[in-house]
Amino acid sequence: MVKVKTFASPLKIFETKKELEDLDEQVNRFVKESSVKRVVSVSDTCTSDAGGATIGVIRVVAYETE
Repeated sequence: MVKVKTFASPLKIFETKKELEDLDEQVNRFVKESSVKRVVSVSDTCTSDAGGATIGVIRVVAYETE
């Protein structure tokens, strides 16, 4: 059965690279600790403020477990 998990991270100017690395680590830790058998899909989308500036990222992972 395919399951879906959503992760979110705020993005701040001049800290984006670190925040994306932290998000990658969070997802990788989830995959490892949750006995994920197969990752079906990974998708990122950005969130923005009223002025159109990117302020966050949402990552959705579709996966199968054993």
